[in-house]
Amino acid sequence: MRAQYHFRQTPLGLCAWNVHRLVEQSCSFPRERVPLSAIRELDEAYWSNEKELTCRDVVVHARLILDCDLAFPVILSNDGRVMDGMHRVSKALLLGLTEIEAVRFVQDPEPDYIGVAANDLPYG
Repeated sequence: MRAQYHFRQTPLGLCAWNVHRLVEQSCSFPRERVPLSAIRELDEAYWSNEKELTCRDVVVHARLILDCDLAFPVILSNDGRVMDGMHRVSKALLLGLTEIEAVRFVQDPEPDYIGVAANDLPYG
């Protein structure tokens, strides 16, 4: 499966976490129900990546939202930020749900990359 990354801008530069590693590290964490109202990313620019989204971009995300499986918990950082699962969060909102199942890091893992542009990361 193609590598996926969670990105966060920090004072050190752009940090990237390999999502497959996050899933492995969090698979034994206890699951919790999180209100969608606590997911800050729902009211922030999230997929724009410093460019305007085209209608085609929106359709790509809509398809991912429709196809995702809510049986898998979203992964939250220790401060409640989404590290993996925004399509699932979006699907829950679209379906009119008020909560979503999640796992949460007590202490965030170190990023896999710091200061490396997203286009320069290995995706193979």
